[in-house]
Amino acid sequence: MSGLIEPVEGCCTGVGHDLPEERVARDVRVLSAAGSETRYALLRSALAADGEVCACEFVPLVDASQSTVSRALSALHEVGLLTRRKEGRWRYYGPTERAKRLCAALDEVER
Repeated sequence: MSGLIEPVEGCCTGVGHDLPEERVARDVRVLSAAGSETRYALLRSALAADGEVCACEFVPLVDASQSTVSRALSALHEVGLLTRRKEGRWRYYGPTERAKRLCAALDEVER
């Protein structure tokens, strides 16, 4: 024996999941998009708002430039956590059902 411990009967039976690789990749993109303080704060702010929010209104909420906020909002939109509507030169964002479910699940962990 080379210093390895033999598994005990019933131990080390293996673990796994039945998610397709595409689903795992999609979930990782969603979690990565929400995985920065700025993006998460923007997501929570959109959830707390009463209706859609103009992109310019998000800038004072986080310690970031307008371009950083714009990129963060776009990232959240691209993974389906925010809706986006353009009106003239303004863009309005709102939470999606996916965002509501994700944050509800995170809130449930706290209980």
